[in-house]
Amino acid sequence: MHRRLQQFLALSFFEKGIFFESILLLAWMRLAKGMVRFERLTRGLKQHNSKDWVSLLPMPVMNEALLISKILNQAANNTPWESACLVRALAARKMLQRRGIPGVLFLGVKKEAADGAMEAHAWTMAGELLITGGAGHETYQVISLYSWTAQ
Repeated sequence: MHRRLQQFLALSFFEKGIFFESILLLAWMRLAKGMVRFERLTRGLKQHNSKDWVSLLPMPVMNEALLISKILNQAANNTPWESACLVRALAARKMLQRRGIPGVLFLGVKKEAADGAMEAHAWTMAGELLITGGAGHETYQVISLYSWTAQ
């Protein structure tokens, strides 16, 4: 706990703002995920059938997206509730979209070999940068993706 507090205090004022925004959006998305239909959560996004959609981002925008990724995932790892992949992906989408950073929210599945059960995963990308979803996302078959553009 002491180490976490030191890490938080080491953040700049700007980064602390992103951290608090992350916590609020993670809480909101956790609640919304259980109360609102998925179609409503993805309203305003363009659904694609292929994963060929990649937007090239200028370096300053990539740096901002990378900072959001780092802080959002730190915040998600420290929430008293479970901030699973879909909650993180939805929160990241809101944070990026608010800043005019285009991106894609991916939904994927893979079949577990042992019992045949399906496992789902969600992740987000801005350009070629993985924002949420972590290592292993490439083992999932993309079943749906939703994009947003800079506004």
